[in-house]
Amino acid sequence: QVQLVESGGGLVQAGGSLKLSCAASGRTISRYAMAWFRQAPGKEREFVAAISFGGGRIVYTDSVKGRFTISRDNAENTVYLQMNSLKPEDTAVYYCAAKYFGGGSSSKGDYDYWGQGTQVTVSS
Repeated sequence: QVQLVESGGGLVQAGGSLKLSCAASGRTISRYAMAWFRQAPGKEREFVAAISFGGGRIVYTDSVKGRFTISRDNAENTVYLQMNSLKPEDTAVYYCAAKYFGGGSSSKGDYDYWGQGTQVTVSS
């Protein structure tokens, strides 16, 4: 079992930055692809970014390309999401997810473990 705990969310003005962290416990994440998803009120949970277990392959949804950066520190068993130039439409609960082995996937059904989420609110 892998337990995931997100942190770093909060309220920020448009144009600002936040850095989310996802701390894993129970197992090392070195063999897990990791991803961030988000869910806005009344909407489906959507893919944001993913990083392969080795870190060599990274994918982003189009709306965050050039603004968000996903990274991982396997020694710290932690995954990060640096979010810059935030927009009101980025407001959502952000979830961390883990998928055993392989590259990252944009499909939430492919992930084995999920965190509880952290709220990000961007004011205009």
